[in-house]
Amino acid sequence: MIEVVAELSRGPVFLAGEALECVVTVTNPLPPTATSASSEALAWASAQIHCQFHASESRVALPPPDSSQPDVQPESQTVFLPHRGERGQCILSTPPKILFCDLRLDPGESKSYSYSEVLPIEGPPSFRGQSVKYVYKLTIGCQRVNSPITLLRVPLRVLVLTGLQDVQFPQDEAVAPSSPFLEEDEGGKKDSWLAELAGERLMAATSCRSLHLYNISDGRGKVGTFGIFKSVYRLGEDVVGTLNLGEGTVACLQFSVSLQTEERVQPEYQRRRGAGGAPSVSHVTHARHQESCLHTTRTSFSLPIPLSSTPGFCTAIVSLKWRLHFEFVTSREPGLVLLPPTEQPEPVTWTGPEQVPVDTFSWDLPIKVLPTSPTLASYAAPGPSTSTITI
Repeated sequence: MIEVVAELSRGPVFLAGEALECVVTVTNPLPPTATSASSEALAWASAQIHCQFHASESRVALPPPDSSQPDVQPESQTVFLPHRGERGQCILSTPPKILFCDLRLDPGESKSYSYSEVLPIEGPPSFRGQSVKYVYKLTIGCQRVNSPITLLRVPLRVLVLTGLQDVQFPQDEAVAPSSPFLEEDEGGKKDSWLAELAGERLMAATSCRSLHLYNISDGRGKVGTFGIFKSVYRLGEDVVGTLNLGEGTVACLQFSVSLQTEERVQPEYQRRRGAGGAPSVSHVTHARHQESCLHTTRTSFSLPIPLSSTPGFCTAIVSLKWRLHFEFVTSREPGLVLLPPTEQPEPVTWTGPEQVPVDTFSWDLPIKVLPTSPTLASYAAPGPSTSTITI
């Protein structure tokens, strides 16, 4: 019996373009006092990162699958297939790397091996939506002589720097460190440097503040003015907004604002509703604020962006966008007054109306949500950084 343990040095969350580092420890768990006949051997071990894609058949109309790549991967026991037995299609993978060959361990003996690989910058982010799923894993395959391959899978969360090209950055100079004693490039170094540079620019992109004002009106007049100080955020930040109702000519009785994501299947992959397909657009609410606001002049709200959520992105099949979804309840009666008169010659009993005719309307304000530090994101829903298997 041999125990194989894979440990991610820095946690399970990474930015695309970063180098993933994993320590693989192989141990013979028998006590050192066991006989030499208890030595254990492994023929080889190899590691590879891959991304699995799965689409909902009721929402996404994909082209007919290639017969050479079935939806569920074949259960081959003699070839290292990291996605063996996984549902969906492997759409991205790194070259496999051999960790060791012909390893023999005496009772109580343990050996460790380091695996390092740069996560491809062109892949999609980790995402579990209603229409599609993108799942990243590090798979380590081990094999005894004349035995089937055993797979150890370590789940990963990958944040992709999608959307940075739409943000106006300050024109600063960035010089990459160089050394005349080191060989220039291997594409992995370039990708790693890009990830570090993008981390700095993420901070710059989301730290700019400028007040944006929006007039909110329905068909009968102005309801109020909404103010927000920025439209680009990072995971973990709070979306703070103010609502000024004192300037409105239409009385607002109640409002709610929801922080939502909109998952939309691209038109060429949408399944027709008449063919039994589900809607091609789905919304998920991550935070919500509701307030009764009659006679309120000014109010504010704060909605946290969950660290566990996925930043906005777009692929050939699906797009994910963020928005603030407002719903207003307004009075149909002009000059509505629901407070008792302030001056009365003698005490009287006053009651408000039992019914008020109202109208409702909604408004959507798009915002951008970008990734954050992988270390910070790992605090949200800490996944396992260590995986173990016994062969």
